[in-house]
Amino acid sequence: MALSRFNWSRSQKQAGSAQTPPDMRIYAVGDIHGRDDLLAELHEMIVADADRFEGEKLIVYLGDYIDRGPASMQVIERLLDHPPLDFESVFLLGNHEQALLDFLVDAKAMAAWMNWGGKETLSSYGITLPPTIYLEHMELLAGQLKEKLPDRHIQFYQSLQSSYALGNYYFVHAGIRPGIPLQKQELGDQLWIREEFTRSQQQHEAIIVHGHSITTNAELLANRIGIDTGAFHTGVLTALVLEGESQSLLQTGKGGQF
Repeated sequence: MALSRFNWSRSQKQAGSAQTPPDMRIYAVGDIHGRDDLLAELHEMIVADADRFEGEKLIVYLGDYIDRGPASMQVIERLLDHPPLDFESVFLLGNHEQALLDFLVDAKAMAAWMNWGGKETLSSYGITLPPTIYLEHMELLAGQLKEKLPDRHIQFYQSLQSSYALGNYYFVHAGIRPGIPLQKQELGDQLWIREEFTRSQQQHEAIIVHGHSITTNAELLANRIGIDTGAFHTGVLTALVLEGESQSLLQTGKGGQF
């Protein structure tokens, strides 16, 4: 398998002095959305890329492991059973995992989840869906999901972190509310914010590494790095590679659209 790693020149990335702790390489993985095939491919690329690096290796997953793609359950299985060897792993909460947890608590209130990925996730757990889903089906479907979810999967969803800070980087699913200190950010913004964050040119306390907002190419700006490249329909799953002041990308090939 060819290893495709893209490096930004200093003029391209416009970054300041952001850097990782010494002797550490960090891989941040964007939104997977049920594409277990791409996750397997990206894991292989990460392992190959890190093979000769002798320092500490950390992988941070930015959330949205489930929904939209065909293999949400399989993605969680892979994250639990087949993480890259010798890597410390950090798993962040995405708005789609929060939606699943909310659906289990109040299915009717979260009926809209069916329209933005819930159906695909339920199917991946072996739940047969009616041809047309009505509001009265929600509690039944939630009950079936509770029965199908392995205990370790629900523990995984419930244990996901809202954010992670290291060096001059702050990792979060969607972004932050500009002007609010990082330690005072609200979970709703961390999971859902879009234009108020992505359009802001304000400098933050750290470089914000995020997913959630799909772009054709990864965005590396002076105040944030966005790496949701729409893997579920583009076939491009992105990992940001950080080491010292270096910033580069690993990406799966294009194709295999759903």
